[in-house]
Amino acid sequence: MLDLDLSSFDVLVVDDEQDNLDAFRFAFRRTFRLHYALGGAQALDMLDRIDPAVIISDQRMPGMEGIDFLERAKQRRPDAFGILLTAFADIPVLVDAVNSGAVDRYVQKPWHSKELTAILRQGIQVFSTLRENRRLREQLSLYAGYLEREQRDPIDFGELAGDSPALKQVMSRIEEVAPTATHVRIEGEQGCEKDVVARAIHVGSPREEHPFVRVTCAAFRVDAFALERELFGWRRGAFEGAFVDRAGRLELAHRGTIYLDEPWPLTPSLQARLLRLLSDGEVERVGATESLRVDVRIIVSLTSSIAEAWERGKVLPELVSRLSVFPVRLPPLRERRGDIRVLAEHFLRKYARRNARAATSLSEEALAKLTAYGWPGNARELENVVERAAILSRGDVIQPEHLAYASRTSSRPAPPPAPDGEETAASVPPIPQSSPPMSQGRGSNASKVHLTAQLEDVERQELLAAMARFNGNKAEVARYLGMQRTSLYYRLKRLGLDT
Repeated sequence: MLDLDLSSFDVLVVDDEQDNLDAFRFAFRRTFRLHYALGGAQALDMLDRIDPAVIISDQRMPGMEGIDFLERAKQRRPDAFGILLTAFADIPVLVDAVNSGAVDRYVQKPWHSKELTAILRQGIQVFSTLRENRRLREQLSLYAGYLEREQRDPIDFGELAGDSPALKQVMSRIEEVAPTATHVRIEGEQGCEKDVVARAIHVGSPREEHPFVRVTCAAFRVDAFALERELFGWRRGAFEGAFVDRAGRLELAHRGTIYLDEPWPLTPSLQARLLRLLSDGEVERVGATESLRVDVRIIVSLTSSIAEAWERGKVLPELVSRLSVFPVRLPPLRERRGDIRVLAEHFLRKYARRNARAATSLSEEALAKLTAYGWPGNARELENVVERAAILSRGDVIQPEHLAYASRTSSRPAPPPAPDGEETAASVPPIPQSSPPMSQGRGSNASKVHLTAQLEDVERQELLAAMARFNGNKAEVARYLGMQRTSLYYRLKRLGLDT
């Protein structure tokens, strides 16, 4: 049997007589978290605000009998355990109610506290098991989706092919960090196949058998809080349209790796949540008050513009530091021109396999043209150019005239290449100028106190700004921040803002 904290679950008691509700309060207030409603109509309204594990209803009530109420309540809260109290054992009616699923147990009055305590405990166990099964089914469904995508669109590690010293340095960095649990920050220009490097780190780690979850953060930039909800999930009723509980991507990546592709912008609330995860290994769904343990490795990829925004103070220095423990810089293709032949031939073989045709070859003149180009779009642009050339050549050897670059970049002169193995000043990876990298461990008590104060300050400023924006209207503030009003009241009180 599950070891549950009974006082953390809501129990809704419905009766049209206040004396009966008072009797419940006296008998069970120390064991369960009780809510009371005088009749079915009031109880149905309360179901918009609470998520009870158990609903206890009297049968004989004016306006709406107990069975009718429980049927309607189960439509809103299908996981709740329904208990019917009745002094009249109308067996056929009760059997029909139990068979319909509206009533899980019925208890004849007068009830005895010891017997009813055992039934309430059973109801909470059933509710908790249903919720856990629902969560696991949701995870399995999403895992199956990830596996299907991996089989349909496998990562092409051939895109890391080459013999240049610059690429060998990248491969060495991957081999060094992959077996560890360290979080990784990948930097590189658009088209540098940062996702391939992230997957290579995951495959080379002890987490390989667990999920690799990619989040394309740019897809959530229209709504400032959409990325937060996607990563951390939400509780039913946390915001408009949240009709069911949903696990976040971080939960789905438990024991595996989550890859955040260009995480920008980051709201103060999201930064605070990520810091809590990195500090304590816990996540809290939007609209929830309880925390969940999550073991996940984070890999972030940044372009230079986003990296600059991170370093200019747009992201909490402590968050930058924790996600920058092990930086990996991907050199642009123009800095490893010796790899262009290997990559081009790899892309030609890939195109041939996909289209069931013989592989096309490159003439030396075509290779010279490819090598002389500046490649602002890097390996991704090279793949597009080579595939188009394979089509235009009609299966013959690719000639220079088959190579066409995008008009916006075709006239751009290629910068003089640095000798293989040498780095220009611009190619040196940036060193975060915030705080020194912190260990992945728990850290000292002093650092935890400092982190807690920093997080509370971020949360306080966000709440104050939202309260000012909506002139203190807490319903609007809760909707804007994507949380339940009860969660908002709790946070305001905790931060001393409830005056």
